[in-house]
Amino acid sequence: MSRREEQDSQPVDLAEAISQVEAQLERLKQRYQQVITDKARKQELLARKKEIEGQIKENRHESLKSELYYLQKELEEIEVRLESELFKWSSLSEPFWQAVRFLGLGIVLGWILKSLAGS
Repeated sequence: MSRREEQDSQPVDLAEAISQVEAQLERLKQRYQQVITDKARKQELLARKKEIEGQIKENRHESLKSELYYLQKELEEIEVRLESELFKWSSLSEPFWQAVRFLGLGIVLGWILKSLAGS
């Protein structure tokens, strides 16, 4: 590859890298907005749950119990969504493969050194 061809390919690579970063930033913004919305909804549901629990103690209405059940289910779903932001399997991909690479390299070097020392 000539120097001219190399220089021409760099702007394309840079433009592609910039577009990837922009796409990642947009996904991050969307996820951030989702987290904010979920946290606000969680606070609303917790307040409503507390209110319903107080009403249930006063009088035993089945409709309140079923509403409490659905509130609890929605709270659990929100918790899962909020926790999933903190931990994603895809975020472990790169560290995992780095560990495999360097541990494998360490084991191979260890065998080589052991065989050289044993000779």
